[in-house]
Amino acid sequence: MIRSMTSFARQASQHDWGSLVWEIRSVNHRYLEPSFKLPESMRRLENELREKLRKSLSRGKVECSLRVQFQAGGSSGQLSVNKELLAQLISAGETVQQQLRDPAALNPLQLLQWPGIMSEPETDSDLLCEQALALFVVTLEQLVESREREGAALKQFIEQRLDTIGHINGAVKQQLPDILQAQRQKLQERLEELKAELNPDRLEQEMVILAQKADVDEELDRLDAHLIEVRRVLTKGGACGRRLDFLMQELNREANTLSSKSIVTDTTQAAVELKVLIEQMREQIQNIE
Repeated sequence: MIRSMTSFARQASQHDWGSLVWEIRSVNHRYLEPSFKLPESMRRLENELREKLRKSLSRGKVECSLRVQFQAGGSSGQLSVNKELLAQLISAGETVQQQLRDPAALNPLQLLQWPGIMSEPETDSDLLCEQALALFVVTLEQLVESREREGAALKQFIEQRLDTIGHINGAVKQQLPDILQAQRQKLQERLEELKAELNPDRLEQEMVILAQKADVDEELDRLDAHLIEVRRVLTKGGACGRRLDFLMQELNREANTLSSKSIVTDTTQAAVELKVLIEQMREQIQNIE
């Protein structure tokens, strides 16, 4: 199964002490480039998180962020107040009030905002890391599933274009003998209009040159071979984005050769349609892992 590199996953879990929220975003990239936004107390998890990413993903720019929200009244008790620091802060505030001769009372809410006055309930850091890691695994699985669903849609899109290219290729193959015969007839008619003395040998040489110039059987055969290979890669799945991108370059090369050898507008138009279809596939393949 092929995977897209563009996806998003979010998972949250509730606990006695509060909640955890993981968000993972991924976009297309030549290589796997993970980045993590973690609370300082959880930084020790980063190496293990990177390893789990490498085991599940091959390519993409992946941004992972973890939010930890503690709540009052958790399993470790209520929020606590640093009474010693609070007493010092009140004493300092009263001194300032006396100097300013301001009788206004100190605002308790402002005091609580002072750094270090309030402290969160302590939580077992090992347990917290274990819960965060378990939730990350679930979020990563969701991301992979999302990438696979989008990859299936991309595969269907590409297969539709492959079918159309196959029909165009077959039509050109079928028309090629008639095209060469029509060119031969056209050349003969022009010579007759000029009332020139026809030299059978010279005419045959001109037709050989024309046939060589217009001979695109090899290009059409290679187009068929590349189409077969693209379908094989799509069926095999896995991390196939780079291989598919290479095959798009090969398909485009054959389409360009077909266009340069064209001697009638029908073949030129077919080559243009091929290049449009190939470019549409190439744009989508840029998102495939």
